[in-house]
Amino acid sequence: MKRTITITTIVAVFMLIVSACHTTTPVHKEVTAPELIRTNLNGDGPMIEIQFFRGEEHNHPLIAAWVEDTNRKYIQTLFISESIATSIFDHSKNPAGKWEPGEVRRPAALPVWSHAYGYVSSDGYYLPDPQHKAPDAVTGPTPSADFKLEALTNKPLPSVIDVYLELNQSWDWNHYWNNHAFPGDKAYESSAQPSLIYRARIELNKIPVSMEMQIVGHGDFSGRDGLIYKETETMTTALEIAKKILVQIK
Repeated sequence: MKRTITITTIVAVFMLIVSACHTTTPVHKEVTAPELIRTNLNGDGPMIEIQFFRGEEHNHPLIAAWVEDTNRKYIQTLFISESIATSIFDHSKNPAGKWEPGEVRRPAALPVWSHAYGYVSSDGYYLPDPQHKAPDAVTGPTPSADFKLEALTNKPLPSVIDVYLELNQSWDWNHYWNNHAFPGDKAYESSAQPSLIYRARIELNKIPVSMEMQIVGHGDFSGRDGLIYKETETMTTALEIAKKILVQIK
């Protein structure tokens, strides 16, 4: 006897297929844990934790984190990217088509930190050099993605401190900060948009505390001083290097 396939049968089969598709196990994206960085392990003061979440324009920026009092008096460095701490960059020379590490001077990279740090090298820059490096205890490779910094502080600390983070991404040009803006300024040639400064003010008598760092300005485009310039209207992609930066003291 011949079997007749009706429209009702076809619809039923189709609904079974659709149902099976909807009940399959969903695909979950892998979540990568943030890189953990620990510095100043011999400190005997409170631990400051900084959680950095990268933004859409993040591309290996140079980073410095440090502590000052509320009068902008430098207290100590929490972290500094190794290339600025030593003035040795991995991509310095390119003989025969192969990049090699070497000394590069970039006073405009993180000028607010470098002037606060206060070392003046023989070439007149406020910048560590290969002979006078920043301490190994607070130095490390620049994190490539999200990271968590755990840094022990030293005593004594004032009752109110400012935690700063400065970041800068070389060659990050825009319509205002372009490579024709300051012709002849060698320090500016790789700086592009100046460094951005984030800050959190913390009262140590009220810990534990957790807060989001806020942008308070930018550094000098040529690294001539350590002032914080409040205007950020001309900054574009630099504002998207970091999505969020949190500070915690427990």
